[in-house]
Amino acid sequence: MSSLSKANLSEDSLENNNNGQNPISWFIFGLMASVTFIGILSELMPSGILPQMTAGLGIEQTQVGFLVGIYALASAIFAIPLISMTLWVNRKILLLALLAGFAVSNIVVGLTSSYYLIVAMRILGGICAGIMWPMIAAYGTALVPENMHGKAITIIMAGNTFGVSLGLPIMTYIGTHVGWRMSFLVLGGLGALIALLAIKFLPAVKGEKLTQSNSPIAVLKIPGVWIVLALTFLAVVAHYSTYTYITLLVETLEFVGGISLALLIFGIGSVISVILSAKIIDTHLRGLIVGMLACGAIAMLSFVFFRGANGFAHIAFFLWGLAFGPLVTMFQTAVSHQVTEAKAIATSVQSSVFNFSIMIATWLAGLILVHMPETGVLGIVYLSILCFIPAIIITLISKKTLDAPTV
Repeated sequence: MSSLSKANLSEDSLENNNNGQNPISWFIFGLMASVTFIGILSELMPSGILPQMTAGLGIEQTQVGFLVGIYALASAIFAIPLISMTLWVNRKILLLALLAGFAVSNIVVGLTSSYYLIVAMRILGGICAGIMWPMIAAYGTALVPENMHGKAITIIMAGNTFGVSLGLPIMTYIGTHVGWRMSFLVLGGLGALIALLAIKFLPAVKGEKLTQSNSPIAVLKIPGVWIVLALTFLAVVAHYSTYTYITLLVETLEFVGGISLALLIFGIGSVISVILSAKIIDTHLRGLIVGMLACGAIAMLSFVFFRGANGFAHIAFFLWGLAFGPLVTMFQTAVSHQVTEAKAIATSVQSSVFNFSIMIATWLAGLILVHMPETGVLGIVYLSILCFIPAIIITLISKKTLDAPTV
């Protein structure tokens, strides 16, 4: 904490609390957000350049979709055990190791023609992400007072939103106009650059000792945690099943403007919702979750009933972006509200479910495409709707859990 005090610049502060404790530094937390930016881009890159990778590697579309799913599966499998094993490691040192892993995995994917080596590198990237997502949230909250935890997580996870809204369209443009390999090489180089900045500017934070009270088993004994995990599963499947095949959705809808415009509109909605969530997440968490889930449901229903009709489809992508923006932030904040300590462990459990849900989403979406060809990608949209509706109901009846103040 002392290193943060030395690094603090009053002009970089978002706000100070009444007790004079450390404020949130725009630069420090912006740098942390750049790490989540790399993490989400590493995960979703194949989605934006699916046709190019399919043609370039001579494989099926579902095999490219699998590259998203295997990344998520590796994150889900390794998040809890590796977070537990690395809990004692200095947060800064661990983050630097993870950035190195992201850089290596993306650069190798950009250079190799071996599908199996690409799968191996996606697994490496997924392992790094599995540790990074929960760790960086706990890293950030350790730097600010408790009443600002939601805002800290929102700023850090804004990298996720900007990765989807700005990074993915840019990387998709590079992939379609320069080559899909260049997209991965640029991302790998960017990860290396962020690592260099992190070495100089990020504050060091000590790890903590794993005990019975902050173990995964202890966290899973809390009923509120299970509610958050259920919501995470439903919301992630609802979003990622369709998002993994967003290029096919755009083609099916004959969307005016193509994939680039769809991603831009989606991204604008995501950015707006992140700005909104930063203002209300610490005081109106349940209302935020209900609103975002409702936007997602309305967007999917619009795809079904209005298809590619001009105006309606564009509004639907905007609403979908609104719903997607604070997806990571909402549920990481919600699960951290359920514990007094072991926030890194709690968020690792939530992150593991999040990533396992992505794998389930891509698997189910692939099954629909293969076994229900008559419905095509709209069959995946139906799956999204079937997940959004119960998630909304659970959120509405979970007032005690989701409205509870941070303990």
